Amino acid sequence: MATAKTARTRGAPVKENGVKLEEGLGVFKSDKFDAEAYVQSKCSLNEKEIKQLCSCLLDLKKASAEEMRKSVYANYAAFIRTSKEISDLEGELFSIRNLLSMQSTLIHGLAEGVNLDSLSVNGIEGSDENMLSYIEDGEPSDLEKWATEFPDLLDVLLAERRVDEALSALDKGEHVVEEAKETKALNSAVLTSLQTAITERRQKLADQLSESACQPSTRGSELRAAISALKKLGDGPRAHTLLLNAHLQRYQYNMQSLRPSSTSYGGAYTAALSQLVFSAIAQAATDSLAIFGKEPAYTSELVIWATKQIEAFALLVKRHALASSAAAGGLRAAAECVQIALGHCSLLEARGLALCPTLLKLFRPSVEQALQANLKRIEESTAALAAADDWVLTYPPTGTRQSGRLTSTVGSTTAFQHKLTSSAHRFNFMVQDFFEDVGPLLSMQLGGQTLEGLFRVFNSYVSMLIKALPGSMEDEADFEGSENKIVRLAETETQQIALVANASLLADELLPRAAMKLSPANQSYYKDDMHRRPTDRQNRYPEQREWKRRLAVSVERLRNTFCRQHVLDLIFTEEGDSHLTADMYINMDRNADEIDWFPSMIFQELFMMLTRIHSIASEMFVGRERFAILLLMKLTETVVLWLSEDQSFWDDIEDGQRPLGPLGLQQLYLDMKFVVCFASQSRYLSRNLQRVVNEIVSKAITAFSATGIDPYSVLPEDDWFYEVCQEAIERLSGKPKAINGERDLNSPTASVSAQSISSVRSHGSS
Repeated sequence: MATAKTARTRGAPVKENGVKLEEGLGVFKSDKFDAEAYVQSKCSLNEKEIKQLCSCLLDLKKASAEEMRKSVYANYAAFIRTSKEISDLEGELFSIRNLLSMQSTLIHGLAEGVNLDSLSVNGIEGSDENMLSYIEDGEPSDLEKWATEFPDLLDVLLAERRVDEALSALDKGEHVVEEAKETKALNSAVLTSLQTAITERRQKLADQLSESACQPSTRGSELRAAISALKKLGDGPRAHTLLLNAHLQRYQYNMQSLRPSSTSYGGAYTAALSQLVFSAIAQAATDSLAIFGKEPAYTSELVIWATKQIEAFALLVKRHALASSAAAGGLRAAAECVQIALGHCSLLEARGLALCPTLLKLFRPSVEQALQANLKRIEESTAALAAADDWVLTYPPTGTRQSGRLTSTVGSTTAFQHKLTSSAHRFNFMVQDFFEDVGPLLSMQLGGQTLEGLFRVFNSYVSMLIKALPGSMEDEADFEGSENKIVRLAETETQQIALVANASLLADELLPRAAMKLSPANQSYYKDDMHRRPTDRQNRYPEQREWKRRLAVSVERLRNTFCRQHVLDLIFTEEGDSHLTADMYINMDRNADEIDWFPSMIFQELFMMLTRIHSIASEMFVGRERFAILLLMKLTETVVLWLSEDQSFWDDIEDGQRPLGPLGLQQLYLDMKFVVCFASQSRYLSRNLQRVVNEIVSKAITAFSATGIDPYSVLPEDDWFYEVCQEAIERLSGKPKAINGERDLNSPTASVSAQSISSVRSHGSS
C-alpha cells in the first residue's frame, strides 16, 4: 500500500490487484457511489505523504501556469483578435437585449390593451353610473404624470446638450421603470411607452456623443467627456474605437502642414513626423487608461491601433527620409533618422506601450541597405585609389579626420598615425568614419552583419593587393570583387613589402580598433583598462577574436603569394630550369677534389634575399617588428617546404641511378644547418621550420643508409657544421673572419665523436 500511495502522489498511473485502469473506473459509474466514503478509503495518508501530495500539486500548478503563459505568448495575435471580437459581441448582445426588452414590453402592452378594451365593452358600458365611477377611479397618478412628462424633459436636455443631466435623468428613468415593474405602480401601456422613450433617447444621446467625438474641432477635454459618457451609456467598445479614431483624425489633420521635399533634411522631417505621431499615440494611451482602465480588451485594441500607426509612420519615414540615404550609402543619415524615431517611441514605455522592437523591425531593411551601400562605397573608393597607388608608405595627410579626431603634422608618430600607402589610408579613414555612429546597428542586432560586410570589403582589398604583385597566380586574382579592378603593379621589393604592411597593419590593429565600437561595454571598458594595448582589449570579446582571426587568414593569403613569388624567382630560372635539384648533391662525390665546404649557392642567395628583405621590412615596421618576423619566417618555411615536397628531388635521391654519396649527405646536412643557423640568429626560426628541416635530414640519412654505409660515420661533429655556417654568415654579411689554425674548414676529417652522432640522431628523430 505504501508503494501505491507514493505512486499516486507522484501522478503515476496505478493498477490495483491487476485490474486495468478502465475497469477500475467502473466504481464511479455506480448509482450508489458514495464520494465521501471513497475518499476516506483512499486517503488514509500520513503527514509526510500529505506534504508530498501538496508539493506535487504545487508543481502541477506551476507547470500549468507556465504552460498557460507560453500558450498566451504563442497565440498572442489570436488572443487579441478574440478579445476584440468578444467586446464587439458584448455590444451586440446589449443591443439585442434592449430590442428584445422593447419587443416583450410591446407584446405585453398590446395584450393588456386588448383585455382593457374587452372589460370596457362588457362591464363598464352597462350603466352610466359605473362609467362615471371608472372615470373617477382612473384619474392619473403623480407617477403617471411624471412618466408622461419625462420624455419631453429628456428631449430638452438632449437639445441643450446637457449630457451629464441627461445621463442622470436616463438612470433615474430606468430606476423608475424597474420599481414600477416590481410594484405594478404603472399600467403596462404607460410602462411600455416610458421604456420606449428611454431607449430612443438613450440611442439619440449616443448618436450625439459619437458625432461630437468624430469632429476634428472637438477639444481634448470635450472628447474625453463624450467618450466617458458614451461608455456610461453601456457602449464601451464603440466608445473606445471612437476615441482612437478621433486621435487618428486629429494627427492626420495636423500632418497636412508637413510637406516633405526631395531637398529637405531627413532628420528634420523624421523629428517633426515623430512628434505628431508619437504624441497622438501617447495621448490616446493616456485617455484610454483614464477612461477604460486596464481592461484587457481595450488594452489589446490600443496596442493593435498603435502598431498600425507605427507601421504607417515607418512607411512615411522610409519613403521621404531613409530611401535616398540608404541608396546612397548614407549610413549616418539613416542612423540619425532611426535614432530620432526610437527616442520618441521609447517615451511610450512609460504608458505601457513597448513598441521599439516593432519599429526596429520595420526600419531594419532600410538600415541594412544603407549598410551594404556604405560598404560598397568604401570598396569602390579604395579600388579607385589602388589603381593609381604608388605603394609608398607615408603618414596620413595633415588634418585628415581619423577616429573622430584630426591628425597632427605629417612627421608625428602618435598612436593614431601609421605609415600606409594612399589607398590603405583611404580605406582606414572610411572605416573609422563608418563606425562613428553604430547605435542603431547594435539595437537592431546588425553587429554581426556589419563585421561580416567589413571583412568582405577587406578581403576584396587584399585580393587587389595580391593582384598588384608581379606575376601573381591567376587564381589569386579570381576572388570576389577583384576580377574587374585595375591595380597598379608593385615592381620593387620595397613596394611589394608595402603591400604586406598595408594588410598586416589594417588587420592586426586598425580595423579591430574600429570594430570595438560595436561592443556595448566599449566605453566603460576603455575607461577601466586604458593601460592595456588595444589588441589585448579586443581579445576579451570572442566574436571579435574570431573576426580578427579571419582577417589574419586573409592577410596570410597575401603573405603566401608574396613568399611563393619570391621562392619561385629564387629556385627557377627564366627558362624554367631549377637551381635546386638532386644532382647538386649526387654529383659532389664525383668532384671530391674541387669541394669548397660552403652552403650551396641557392641557400646563399636565400640568405642574401632574406637579409635584404629584413633590412627593408625593419625600416617599414618600426615598432611592429613582429610583422617583419612573420614575413621572413614564412619565406624561409616556403623554401624548405618546397624542398621537402619536391617529389622529383626525392625520387632522384632515393631511387636514382646514382646513390647519394657521403659528400652529398654532408652538403645537404650543411645546407639545412645553415638555414637553421641564420634563422635562429635572426629570430625567425619557427617550430614548423625546425620540424621540416629535421624531416629532410631524416629522409636524406635514410636514403644514404640504403647504400649500406653508416651515415653517422661520415658526418663531422656539429661544431664543424656550426663553424662553417657561422663563417658563411659572416662572409655573406660582409664581415670576413680569419680562419684559426685549429681546424681546416675545407677538410672535414675530424673523427666523429659520440656527441656529434647523438646530436645528428636527435635532429633526425625530433
